[in-house]
Amino acid sequence: MKAVITVVGKDCVGILAGVSGCCAEYGINITEVSQSVLQEMFCMIMICDISKMTVDFSQFSETVNQYGKDRGLCIHAIHEDLFNSMHRI
Repeated sequence: MKAVITVVGKDCVGILAGVSGCCAEYGINITEVSQSVLQEMFCMIMICDISKMTVDFSQFSETVNQYGKDRGLCIHAIHEDLFNSMHRI
């Protein structure tokens, strides 16, 4: 099973480290990362393997969302099934 995590916000030191730390804490393996800085805005998309996740996906999603809010970032974790449903025409 996979998940997509998106991160958008003002660029600062430690964003990638912080989000990947949240993933590691719950047994989530990051398999792909794409990130860029556009002017002063940080944008990142992560593809993660959640097959060995140690908590419920909704709990993880809420945790990273709150982590982002606390740091002025917009972070969303979307389960692969929902992501595929949203992008199917």
